[in-house]
Amino acid sequence: MPMTILGIGTAVPRYRISQGESAAMAGRICASTPERAALLARIQRRSGVNVRHSVLLESVEHEDGIGGRLPFYGDSSPSTGERIRRFEVHAEPLALEVARLALADAGLGPERITHLVTVSCTGFQAPGFDLALMARLPLNPDVERTHVGFMGCHGALNGLRVARAFVEADPAACVLLCAVELCSLHMHYGWDPEKVVANSLFADGAGALVATGTAEASCPAADAPPLQVLGSGSTLIPGTANLMSWTIADHGFEMTLSSKVPGIIAANLRPWLERWLSARGESISSIGSWALHPGGPRILAAVAAAAELHPSQVEPSATVLLRFGNMSSATILFILESLRSTAAPRPWVALAFGPGLTVEASLLG
Repeated sequence: MPMTILGIGTAVPRYRISQGESAAMAGRICASTPERAALLARIQRRSGVNVRHSVLLESVEHEDGIGGRLPFYGDSSPSTGERIRRFEVHAEPLALEVARLALADAGLGPERITHLVTVSCTGFQAPGFDLALMARLPLNPDVERTHVGFMGCHGALNGLRVARAFVEADPAACVLLCAVELCSLHMHYGWDPEKVVANSLFADGAGALVATGTAEASCPAADAPPLQVLGSGSTLIPGTANLMSWTIADHGFEMTLSSKVPGIIAANLRPWLERWLSARGESISSIGSWALHPGGPRILAAVAAAAELHPSQVEPSATVLLRFGNMSSATILFILESLRSTAAPRPWVALAFGPGLTVEASLLG
């Protein structure tokens, strides 16, 4: 029996920063000359991101919620220890919020959960926010916990694969998957072309889902076709290990994102995608909707070119990027929630990319 997704929940921090304000902050911490500040502003305008939310925003100056201050980023770059301490404070509330939303959406109580899968690549702590979920939802102390850590933007798809394995191994299993990413903790100081691009894209957010092996009668959407996970896939593109990285440094986690990545995706994605779909009785043309991780506008354009997608098929992913930025692993859950809320045509393919260069995929129907 394929795994059935019963509920999805997503959330972002309360306050957000506009593209213009983000560019001004980036100019202060990254640009040493007016010419570099002007270039940063152009990068921000081309980012495909309108506003981004951050746990570091401490106050709001405008009625629409835009305009929070980021006092955490002052004259000197905070240490990794300082940044991780902020993760410890802020990850738990977001995790609890999205977990409760997903359970409510599924129409299930926390006592039904048998397995907990947590996902993050932007913070480490032990005990982590998984124990906060255990204690405060609360979950049964016998719930089996698995953490998918530091796998990058495709981490939620790795977590989905883990959840599917649990459900297929145990018909009574009910899995709560929770992804929390606080990317704004890792803003980079100084001038580095690849890192200033990352500064313009990444944001904070969290997502969760509840899944079982059957569509349970308590599910509020039981009259609609259940959303099932039909398969997963992964491939490593040879010779690309140096094009994307996510490493721990003295002043936060550092993203390296080569300008070659979109071209590599455009050149390599389609042959693998065709083989993977064919093995599951599908083809690119038979896919009704796409959940594409929006690593940035050029990544979306590369996938669209490789798969010959219509702009309308990319629009749900581009809209999430515009409204929230790149929230690393949590972003895919926002796009899945959007597709579900609009009854998007099925089947769906979820695609994300990460260090390696790795392609991760899920087929849902």
